[in-house]
Amino acid sequence: MAQNFDFVIIGAGIVGLTVAAELRKRQPAARVAVLEKESDPGAHASGRNSGVMHSGIYYGSDTLKAKVCATGGRRMVEFARAEGIAVNPSGKVILATSEKQLPTIERLMRNARENEIPAERIDQQQLKALEPFAAPGAAAIYCPTTAVIDSSAILFRLKEKLEHQGVRFLFGCKARGPLQRSKLNTTQGDVGYGFLFNCAGAYADTIAKQFGLAQEFALVPFKGIYWKLSLAANHKVRANIYPVPDIDMPFLGVHLTRVISGDVYVGPTAIPAFGRENYGWLQGINLAESLDIGYQIAGMYLNNEDNFRKLVHAEMSKYWKRNFLNAARKLVPSLLAKEMVPTKKAGIRPQLVNTKTSRLEMDYILTTTDDSLHVLNAISPAFTSAFAFAEVIVDRAQIH
Repeated sequence: MAQNFDFVIIGAGIVGLTVAAELRKRQPAARVAVLEKESDPGAHASGRNSGVMHSGIYYGSDTLKAKVCATGGRRMVEFARAEGIAVNPSGKVILATSEKQLPTIERLMRNARENEIPAERIDQQQLKALEPFAAPGAAAIYCPTTAVIDSSAILFRLKEKLEHQGVRFLFGCKARGPLQRSKLNTTQGDVGYGFLFNCAGAYADTIAKQFGLAQEFALVPFKGIYWKLSLAANHKVRANIYPVPDIDMPFLGVHLTRVISGDVYVGPTAIPAFGRENYGWLQGINLAESLDIGYQIAGMYLNNEDNFRKLVHAEMSKYWKRNFLNAARKLVPSLLAKEMVPTKKAGIRPQLVNTKTSRLEMDYILTTTDDSLHVLNAISPAFTSAFAFAEVIVDRAQIH
């Protein structure tokens, strides 16, 4: 049976939910529907989030990430506190373990100044007071506004509030593609819309292509796997210990995070995966999809933009615990192999690649038609940014 709405949102991850909240705030009487192929909100990237509310220090002031991260983080913490959801304003230290990382430390501090993010250089005595087991090094930054929250509770509370406000959720509803102008074909029948928001995360690019957009992009998923500190070693990390980003590599690298439950996770990796939901060895692998992803990975490996070969070699080596441990020991030297225990925690970073340049896209991308907007590359810190990012998304759609 055909259903009609003023606004349809594909995807009930954090971006889709906050877009729905922003639309409801601006147009309380509008008919809003959220379509989700899974049975619950945030079944993928959002629900597998570590719950870290990032400060925004990594992002240059000319990026969309910088414009929404710090503000979004503050608003997410405010929402959690208002709704009685657990928040720990734990802070974070960023460690430079060699002299060659000092220019990057200066760049991070410049980002903090330009984006008005609280951050300070700290000496070894201050570092030891914050994180007694952290590695001594050339320099360290303390980010006091970094916090951790219960991300699953955020997702389910948002869903409850939106339902109470009249937003319709269609779970188990997969978008197949546009039938004609302002009509979407789904597994639950045709859905009409005045305006559509594509917030489908790892599948946003495939939906955008069905609307004639994003032809220059392909998705390469990167798998994040973790270890966890044993109870005996849990005290070695009080909050969050991060490395200085390697300017030759596109991702942050292994770090240690005390999540809201009190567990300390070590990771993640950034291993090229062969499926958008390839959380295990074979789980989530589709042959056609895997062949396409493999083709993209092979091309990037040959072109070696963004030091892709170095990334692949370094990350694949972390399938061996010894190499994973060595990466963690750069931050906490006293860690022992027996103190890192297995965990099933895993996530996928749905990373867009520009097929014309073979380069990774590192910022959010918004693209539109007359009656649709497509949120591409909604990677970290999308959860942190979500409330502020949703404002930008709805503004871009020119909805008041």
